[in-house]
Amino acid sequence: MAGFELQHIALPTGVELDVATAGDPAAPAIILLHGFPESHRTWRHVIPELAKTHFVIAPDQRGFARSSRPEGVENYTPDKPVADLLALATHFGKDQFVLVGHDWGGAIAWMAALQHPGRVERLVIINAPHPFVFQKSLYDDMGQRAASQYIRAFRDPALEAAIETKGVAWFFDTTFAKHGDPALLAEERDTYLDQWGQPGAIGSMFNWYRASAVVVPAMDETPERPAFLDGPFPPLRMPVLVIWGMRDTALLPVQLEGLDALIPDLTLVEVDAGHFVPWEKPQPVTDAIRKWLED
Repeated sequence: MAGFELQHIALPTGVELDVATAGDPAAPAIILLHGFPESHRTWRHVIPELAKTHFVIAPDQRGFARSSRPEGVENYTPDKPVADLLALATHFGKDQFVLVGHDWGGAIAWMAALQHPGRVERLVIINAPHPFVFQKSLYDDMGQRAASQYIRAFRDPALEAAIETKGVAWFFDTTFAKHGDPALLAEERDTYLDQWGQPGAIGSMFNWYRASAVVVPAMDETPERPAFLDGPFPPLRMPVLVIWGMRDTALLPVQLEGLDALIPDLTLVEVDAGHFVPWEKPQPVTDAIRKWLED
């Protein structure tokens, strides 16, 4: 826990979140949102570096670790974590902030920036697809569709039941461990198993996928194409830095195609890493963010 402290914060959205903070509370805020199946520890190497110039706020989002795990899929629709994010910033007296998101945290960051541009001063996205580009790719790019079939599995209650029977260690060893550096994962294995072993944690994490409106067609399916995919999509108004681990096997480089048309002020940094860039290659991540913030 070196470099940051953890506090439990009750929000007016009805949840209580564990939140890591570091740096001078009077400094400009930077909020870090983790994804599946992680916690604030996604950012364990990044927090101390960013805290040199910013007040860093890194919550365990609803449904993860020891934060609140409300029952019901409806409590995990993306608008709920967005509301948590805004309430958390308000709790610390921050009307505007730099927002950084990875994986599901990135999905929430995209939505918050699109819907609340007055609060998100600058946006950093790390291996999290733009909502328009992602949905379009699931219809038009069979490679990305194949890579995303895991979402269908995560939505299926059968996988949750299998984990309940076989244990979280089985899920770690057979599924999660395939997507990260084995040596780096080994250091955190006990932490993951402890967090996933909290009552209801696996179901709550999967509820993020179940509550999402993203359509993931089966490989042999030809579903009706949503009309919005062939119409205009609103551009983002703030500067955006996209950091992408190019060896990500779940989110392929097709996610970078067409971003410049959706983001007028776009900076793209490609990193030789897999999906979990913030802890696989933290130095290139912090270097990119700090350089971009100084520009």
